[in-house]
Amino acid sequence: MPIPTLALSLVYWLHLLASIFAVGGLAALSLFVFPAARTLEPILRADFLGRIQRRLEAVGWFSLAVLVATGLFQISANPHYQGFMALDDPWAQSILLKHVAVFAMAAVAMTQTWGVIPAMRRALMLAQKTGNVRELVRLQRREVWLVGLNTGLALVTLLLTAIARAA
Repeated sequence: MPIPTLALSLVYWLHLLASIFAVGGLAALSLFVFPAARTLEPILRADFLGRIQRRLEAVGWFSLAVLVATGLFQISANPHYQGFMALDDPWAQSILLKHVAVFAMAAVAMTQTWGVIPAMRRALMLAQKTGNVRELVRLQRREVWLVGLNTGLALVTLLLTAIARAA
């Protein structure tokens, strides 16, 4: 049974909004927030970025959930979809690669959410007590690298979406 046009339009719109929020948050961090935060001392930088990160984490994970849910509807409604792992055409191949990139993005986000960010919070508390910022600075560099990696993966995802759309 085909999905009604209005419902499918709503699904596409939600998918685009979630993409904008997810990619926009990563791009804003990479291009504007991290470079500006470099001027702050490590302890102030960690506090500032921690406040931003808490909000962006919630938006990012919510966006991922919306992307997965709406993406399933889009796949089922797409005439190119021939079944799971049917890779006969450029559309299916680009969609598969897109999903690989999205899974990689989720893995990077998990590393940040449950690894780097909690470690940074602990390192911040330790640095505030001892004044030793070495571990905090190391973790900050790792966070910048991971956000840059995820930004790159997001751009690859958008490119693969464009390829699928053109196919």
